[in-house]
Amino acid sequence: MTETNLETLIRTLVTPLVKHPDAVRITESETDRYHRYVLDVHPADVGRVIGRQGHVASALRTVVEGMRSKRPNSKKVRLVINDHRH
Repeated sequence: MTETNLETLIRTLVTPLVKHPDAVRITESETDRYHRYVLDVHPADVGRVIGRQGHVASALRTVVEGMRSKRPNSKKVRLVINDHRH
């Protein structure tokens, strides 16, 4: 799955969870080891995306990381949820 498709996947998974879908922002960056996606949502929706004890965030990461290319030299995918505390 290409990077733009991963961004679409993240948006498709997150949009039904939030009350402010127009505030969903996904920023992609790349290092030598990772494709990093930073998810920004409305501050009122952060708890919905993280979930109780982080279960929703963990499930999102599992799905996104599972969709990366399985080639031996492919980069890992990292999903970061911005919680607006830092």
